[in-house]
Amino acid sequence: MWRLAARNVFRHRGRSSMTLFAIAFGVVALILAGGFIKDTVDELGESMIHSQSGHIQVSRSGYREHGTRDAGAYLIDTPEALRSELAAVPGVDEVLLRMVFTGLLNNGRTDWAIMGEGVEPAAEARLGTYINVSEGRQLEAADSYGMMLGAGVAQALDLAPGDWANLLTNTPDGAVNVLEFEVVGIFQTFSKDYDARAVRIPLAAAQELMGDDGVHLAVLTLQRTGDTDAVAARVAATMVPQGYEVLDWTELNPFYEQTVELYQQQFGFLVAVILLMVTLSVSNAINMNVHERAAEFGTMKACGGRQNEILRLIIAESAILGLLGAGFGIAAGNLLALGISAIGIPMPPPPNSDLGYISLIRLGWEITLLSGLIGLLAPIVAAVRPALRASRADIAESLREGV
Repeated sequence: MWRLAARNVFRHRGRSSMTLFAIAFGVVALILAGGFIKDTVDELGESMIHSQSGHIQVSRSGYREHGTRDAGAYLIDTPEALRSELAAVPGVDEVLLRMVFTGLLNNGRTDWAIMGEGVEPAAEARLGTYINVSEGRQLEAADSYGMMLGAGVAQALDLAPGDWANLLTNTPDGAVNVLEFEVVGIFQTFSKDYDARAVRIPLAAAQELMGDDGVHLAVLTLQRTGDTDAVAARVAATMVPQGYEVLDWTELNPFYEQTVELYQQQFGFLVAVILLMVTLSVSNAINMNVHERAAEFGTMKACGGRQNEILRLIIAESAILGLLGAGFGIAAGNLLALGISAIGIPMPPPPNSDLGYISLIRLGWEITLLSGLIGLLAPIVAAVRPALRASRADIAESLREGV
């Protein structure tokens, strides 16, 4: 049966070539579209991780809900002991400490409300690979009273690297404290809203400003983003009983999950459209093929062939076409993806951002497998109706088609 089906496929080379092209085109389109969406989603996640949140954050229970009103009540008093404990968890690459505060930044003429972070300069530079330093440089360990500003803050106060500004905030016990800082750099992240309020100073300076040696957050970076769930579970098992809460980067960035859901729905719709297009294109070719071979099928019946043999023969031919078309499509799609990725696709800034980026076609076995299955199944589905019609046709009517 399969040998006969293969001979029939290669006997009608012109029609088979058209069918193979339609199948391969659909597979290539799915691989390229799926790879583009996968790259967009992956890059969005990595930009969130490596510009703001890290992979996992550990804080006192209740800090996320009530910390903005009473930050002093949620300070971690023994940050180095916590760092050591978290660093021992398998899969953790580095543990960073942060102090978070709100205040006013003054340039000598006007004030601007800010969300400040006291950070460890060297460790944050290793984490923040997706932060674009548009002017100046990153914070360094020697910058005792250095400051980095989000692009929106710098624009609002007309500050540039080398300028000095006063940072005023309330300490946990209610006193007002102010320190003067030198602007060393201006940065941009994926979020304009964050850049409009963000100020970063050294952790030691933030502790001096707040009058406390504690921290609010322990930020964990991992060796692999794919290990986030497993590592977060291990950290939570240890930290939650001690009165801490553990959040991974997807929980810290709800915008990411909303974006992923949107793209998944779009890709699902695209898959349905391409499946329909391929099925209709292949169905037309198979219908023509079955109609022109009506006399052949009539002769098979006249010689004792059964209906199910003709049905299986047509389905087998379609399966061979699908297998070949899917194979060609997978090879061409992956080669095109590699070629396009080598060049890159310049993209405009996404919503709520000023930074453009270079998009790639990110290959993945899930997308390749799905595309190949659609290429294989489309001709089989398209062949069912004409195969049933040909197998049930009257012998005399079928033979008359050849006259």
